[in-house]
Amino acid sequence: MKPIIFDVDTGIDDAMAMAYALNSPELEVLGFTTCFGNVPVAESTRNTLAVLEKLNRRIPVFEGADQTLVRGMKKKYPKHVHGEDGLGNTLQFEPAIKASQGNAADFIIDQVKSRPHEITIIAVGPLTNIAMAIKKAPMIMSLVKEVVIMGGAVNVPGNVTPYAEANIISDPEAADQVFASGLPITLVGLDVTLQTYLLKSKLDDWRATGKESAKFLADMTDYYMKAYENSHPGLGGCALHDPLAVGVAVDSSFVNTERMNVKVVTEGEETGRTIGQKNGESRIRVCTNVESARFLKHFLERVI
Repeated sequence: MKPIIFDVDTGIDDAMAMAYALNSPELEVLGFTTCFGNVPVAESTRNTLAVLEKLNRRIPVFEGADQTLVRGMKKKYPKHVHGEDGLGNTLQFEPAIKASQGNAADFIIDQVKSRPHEITIIAVGPLTNIAMAIKKAPMIMSLVKEVVIMGGAVNVPGNVTPYAEANIISDPEAADQVFASGLPITLVGLDVTLQTYLLKSKLDDWRATGKESAKFLADMTDYYMKAYENSHPGLGGCALHDPLAVGVAVDSSFVNTERMNVKVVTEGEETGRTIGQKNGESRIRVCTNVESARFLKHFLERVI
């Protein structure tokens, strides 16, 4: 099993990615670390605990960054995409399980130190927690096995601005620091995630299982798909952004990659843009193509 730290900003596609990861026998999820992003960090933590409770799993959850590295608090959250609660307005309960004592960055540092060259970090939100861990303990960079990041748009337009993807623009300085750190990164960006579509008809299959967790995921994903329909009329589904990062962590053959150095624009109208360059020693594996049908089959076999 591959030991995993899963860094989330739990909204709807994070929840699907969590279910996918926890139902993948190749992965040993050591803990979840939470960040602001789709929702403020306290709500991200609550949502992560709620999803775990619905999935009947007990995994440690450590709350992390509540604001960006240098820009202060995030000013606007995408409630039109993820709902008021971040889970498509499906959250009808407060989770009984509580977050673990301690900070996300410290948990990352402690785990990497205790299992050198073993741990993969899957990061599907802003990269603030990872940037803070690097700043606090730079020596961990050489001890991390891999970081699989859902973020960026290297060869395609952004989804928040014409240039920027949501996770990167939420904390561009953190992303730039992580990309420049020398960590062994696989970047799963809009270049490939927008090639993965879950059709609305699959939600009926989930509900038909009769499982409470399946209905929970189906109801929130329904909300997400309606947001997609508003921005992409006629699409009839949604992209599987965060789940694809999990898929790549399980089986890297789902994607083709090109090695690049990636720079993040941190000022001006292109803030959040991820620029890939093939120069010098390129450490980042940027995903450029995905076997979408094979990945979707794998995801659907496991998520519920």
